[in-house]
Amino acid sequence: MSSFLLAVRSGFGFLSTIPVGITMEGFDELMKRMYLFTFIGSVLGFIIGAFAFVFEAFFPPQISAILIIVSIYYFTGLNHLDGLADFGDGVTAHGSLEKKIKAMKDVSLGIGGAAYCCAALIALYATISALQKEVVLLDGVAGLNASLVIFASMFVSEVSAKQAMLTIATFGKPIHEGLGSMAMENTTIPKFLIGLAFGGVVCTLAFSLIGFGTVAILAFASSTFSALVILNITNRHFGGVNGDGIGTANEVGRLIALIFITLALGNGLGGIKWTLL
Repeated sequence: MSSFLLAVRSGFGFLSTIPVGITMEGFDELMKRMYLFTFIGSVLGFIIGAFAFVFEAFFPPQISAILIIVSIYYFTGLNHLDGLADFGDGVTAHGSLEKKIKAMKDVSLGIGGAAYCCAALIALYATISALQKEVVLLDGVAGLNASLVIFASMFVSEVSAKQAMLTIATFGKPIHEGLGSMAMENTTIPKFLIGLAFGGVVCTLAFSLIGFGTVAILAFASSTFSALVILNITNRHFGGVNGDGIGTANEVGRLIALIFITLALGNGLGGIKWTLL
């Protein structure tokens, strides 16, 4: 197997629950090609989006929203949500920088981490539910299908989440050795730009199919910006970034992209309200 294909396979092994296996050799190859994170996100986004399409077509909205969330974590795993929990423990800990890092690295779940995870999951459910209400208005308008809009939205959000990881890895400074430091040391500006260009193109194409390409590219950009906000927070609290910060960028990036899409559709970005008049 070529080093590139090994990196791709390892990307799925690292970023998803797809049982392709991962070795240290494969992980090293993936780290050399960090831009593949966005490509992996596009495949995962397509899979999750396909399930979301079916759920939206055959289940009531509330049940569909829950099933979509289940599919997200079924295919992407809980590693990044665990990173958000550790991040929450560290951010809410009182004391010096060293005490905050110690709290973040503690294997026990604290109240801060539990609160951050609960807030993130509730926000994800609320956002998907709000998105469903918006896309119902589009169903049948100019040939649009509500389930197709949900599919495109989940695709864009997953690509955006992986670009958010790539963003914080590019501009972050590692606070200790580990998987996170390996990612940051191997992520250069050119690799970041490759991921940014690929992600921007595929997100725009996905939403162009339903006539709202501008919405997708702005959602993608908002998710990328959210990673810079996370970077600022983790620098202030911990003096740098570790793997938990990168995982947090993934969870927040996905949510921010979906929130932007929901707000954009609800406020007529792309001429939607004009279409409905």
